[in-house]
Amino acid sequence: MDFPYLKPRPGDDAPLYWQLYRRYRDAIASGKLRPGDRVPSVRSLASELNLARGTIELAYQMLTSEGYFSPRGAAGTFVSPCLAHADGTVPVIAPTPPPPVPANDQMAVGAPRPFQLGLPALDAFPRKTWGRLAARNLRALNLTSMAYPESAGYGPLRHAIATYLGISRGIACTAEQVFVTAGYRAGLDLVCRALLKPGDEGWFEDPGYLFARQFLRAAGMRLTPIPVDDEGLDVSYGIQHAANARFAVVTPTHQSPTGATLTLARRLALLEWAGQQNAWIVEDDYDSEFRYHGRPVPALKSLDHDGRVLYTGTFSKVLFPGLRLAYLVVPVSHIDRFRQSASLLGGAGPISLQATVADFMEHGHFARHLRKMRTLYAERRRLLVNALGHVFGDDLFVQPQAGGIHALAYLRNALATLDDVSLANAALDLGLAVHALSHWQTLGPPRYGLLMGFTNIADADSALSLSQRLLAAANACR
Repeated sequence: MDFPYLKPRPGDDAPLYWQLYRRYRDAIASGKLRPGDRVPSVRSLASELNLARGTIELAYQMLTSEGYFSPRGAAGTFVSPCLAHADGTVPVIAPTPPPPVPANDQMAVGAPRPFQLGLPALDAFPRKTWGRLAARNLRALNLTSMAYPESAGYGPLRHAIATYLGISRGIACTAEQVFVTAGYRAGLDLVCRALLKPGDEGWFEDPGYLFARQFLRAAGMRLTPIPVDDEGLDVSYGIQHAANARFAVVTPTHQSPTGATLTLARRLALLEWAGQQNAWIVEDDYDSEFRYHGRPVPALKSLDHDGRVLYTGTFSKVLFPGLRLAYLVVPVSHIDRFRQSASLLGGAGPISLQATVADFMEHGHFARHLRKMRTLYAERRRLLVNALGHVFGDDLFVQPQAGGIHALAYLRNALATLDDVSLANAALDLGLAVHALSHWQTLGPPRYGLLMGFTNIADADSALSLSQRLLAAANACR
């Protein structure tokens, strides 16, 4: 190899792209690489180091953005001549810190990656039907559609959501209680603005939905982690450690990420606590539509008689995430407060897009699509479980679950000694967007496991191939 100092070193736990980035910086600072020197192409270096091209490309992008590299098209990539001082020395530019691992691959742009979380089956979406409805709404564009949209959301869509929730989730609400938002985090933002203030304490499931935790902390909320077991959120622990909290964020139907269902006893205890403390419960019902066995579990909101539950749902996981549409159901007594807060935000996007969703629901396509996806997801989950069992045997235990669009596999036996974050990093270097369970946890001894989306695994051969790539990542960590 012409560049042996670029080879990753054993024992370095940093992501491979970050290791390569540091090796180049050190080589330039020490004079092994001089301004004007040509560096290997992405293809050749990936071959020499036996790394994925995406890993090399990411390191090169960082080095270029910080001024170390200068791409020259077909001529190749060179160490930037601008680095040299008059005395021949090369300055060292302070690097930006590496991102948290395994990073925001759930929200990654571009083509979906294997095992990526939060994605529905994009190949099974009825694009022709959607395209026909969307085209009709665009042709019907009028002055009203071209004006600023309602801050609470498009009226017919809010009516369609209220009707759907009454039938499917047992939630009795009016369209006036429904606020359409630009994604789930925009719904959290609306809750924070309408009801909370920075510094308020809230219960948060542990392990719990990583991206909601990040958002709420950025909004200035103080989060108290509340452990989750097979019965869901441990309400008694929350009362013991943070009885005066102002809110709780929960995923009662299909806990994110463990898949546990909050038991009736704990649901009632949670509602009683909220009523006594005048606290708010944010119910994130993110994928309750996909239950494979038995009837869907009623929403926590359907048991709420005191108006303490703020119910949220999303179209990202039932239609497609590019919509950036979610919804929030608020108590009747607080409609005006939410309307005032919503008027300060940017709304939920173009009327034509919201109108297409409304038509999709009102014409029966939404219900038919959900029925089809329930059957499809049960089959695709079975394909993944069988493939993982064939490749890993008893070293991976896939948590049984009655629904949802991701699988949780615990590390056991030969894999029990591995750090799930290191394994997730190694998998990411092989193009697999798995998440480490311990990264979603803050309390107690870590639970080591992998979170994997399975909705876009089309057949048994794909499931087997992906499982073998995951095994290669595990072997690289041993």
